[in-house]
Amino acid sequence: MSFWYNVDTGQVETDDNRSRGEQVLGPYATEAEAQAALETAHKKTEQWDSQDRDWNERGTGGSGAGDD
Repeated sequence: MSFWYNVDTGQVETDDNRSRGEQVLGPYATEAEAQAALETAHKKTEQWDSQDRDWNERGTGGSGAGDD
Protein backbone atom coordinates (compact mmCIF):
# COMPACT_ATOMS: atom_id res chain seq x y z
CA MET A 1 0.00 0.00 0.00
CA SER A 2 1.21 3.50 -0.79
CA PHE A 3 0.77 6.61 1.34
CA TRP A 4 0.19 10.16 0.16
CA TYR A 5 0.36 13.58 1.84
CA ASN A 6 -2.48 15.98 1.10
CA VAL A 7 -1.09 19.54 1.24
CA ASP A 8 -4.57 21.06 1.47
CA THR A 9 -5.71 19.08 4.50
CA GLY A 10 -2.35 18.18 6.07
CA GLN A 11 -3.50 14.58 6.30
CA VAL A 12 -1.89 11.33 5.18
CA GLU A 13 -4.02 9.37 2.75
CA THR A 14 -3.80 5.83 1.42
CA ASP A 15 -4.43 4.42 -2.03
CA ASP A 16 -7.99 3.69 -0.88
CA ASN A 17 -8.88 7.26 0.07
CA ARG A 18 -6.37 9.36 -1.90
CA SER A 19 -7.54 12.65 -3.35
CA ARG A 20 -7.20 12.73 -7.12
CA GLY A 21 -5.92 16.26 -7.55
CA GLU A 22 -2.58 18.01 -7.62
CA GLN A 23 -2.76 18.60 -3.87
CA VAL A 24 -1.14 15.26 -2.97
CA LEU A 25 2.54 14.38 -2.69
CA GLY A 26 3.74 10.84 -3.03
CA PRO A 27 3.63 7.96 -3.18
CA TYR A 28 5.56 7.07 -0.02
CA ALA A 29 6.28 3.61 1.32
CA THR A 30 5.31 4.42 4.91
CA GLU A 31 2.88 6.68 6.71
CA ALA A 32 5.81 8.37 8.51
CA GLU A 33 7.47 9.23 5.18
CA ALA A 34 4.22 10.70 3.92
CA GLN A 35 3.80 12.76 7.10
CA ALA A 36 7.29 14.22 6.54
CA ALA A 37 6.56 15.03 2.87
CA LEU A 38 6.74 18.82 3.21
CA GLU A 39 10.00 18.70 5.14
CA THR A 40 11.47 16.28 2.59
CA ALA A 41 10.35 18.47 -0.30
CA HIS A 42 11.83 21.55 1.37
CA LYS A 43 15.20 19.84 1.89
CA LYS A 44 15.30 18.57 -1.70
CA THR A 45 14.44 22.02 -3.04
CA GLU A 46 17.26 23.58 -1.02
CA GLN A 47 19.67 20.93 -2.31
CA TRP A 48 18.61 21.44 -5.94
CA ASP A 49 18.83 25.23 -5.59
CA SER A 50 22.36 24.88 -4.23
CA GLN A 51 23.32 22.58 -7.10
CA ASP A 52 21.85 25.06 -9.60
CA ARG A 53 23.88 27.91 -8.08
CA ASP A 54 27.06 25.82 -8.24
CA TRP A 55 26.33 24.84 -11.85
CA ASN A 56 25.65 28.43 -12.88
CA GLU A 57 28.84 29.68 -11.21
CA ARG A 58 30.98 27.03 -12.91
CA GLY A 59 29.24 27.43 -16.26
CA THR A 60 29.92 31.16 -16.67
CA GLY A 61 33.70 30.77 -16.81
CA GLY A 62 34.03 34.16 -15.21
CA SER A 63 32.44 36.09 -18.07
CA GLY A 64 28.99 37.54 -18.24
CA ALA A 65 26.20 36.21 -20.40
CA GLY A 66 26.20 37.56 -23.90
CA ASP A 67 29.96 38.21 -24.06
CA ASP A 68 31.23 37.28 -27.51
